Amino acid sequence: MSVISHTADEVAEWMLHEVKDKGILHQAAAVEHIKSHFGESFIYVNEHGNASIDKEVKKAFRKLHRGKAAWERDGFFWGWS
Repeated sequence: MSVISHTADEVAEWMLHEVKDKGILHQAAAVEHIKSHFGESFIYVNEHGNASIDKEVKKAFRKLHRGKAAWERDGFFWGWS
């Protein structure tokens, strides 16, 4: 039995698809989906004690959306602009 290994780029592509398709992606929902579909290695606990998405994933996501998705700090979600 082989283990499927995912990349930060694959996770970022999923995030981009979600934001484009639904117009919004809440961080909490993204964290849960990423954990269960891509693995816990793409999640870490930040300095505030909250589950967050790996920095490499966020970097790849920024590269993919090229400024078309905006982070809404107060609502903890990305929105398509």
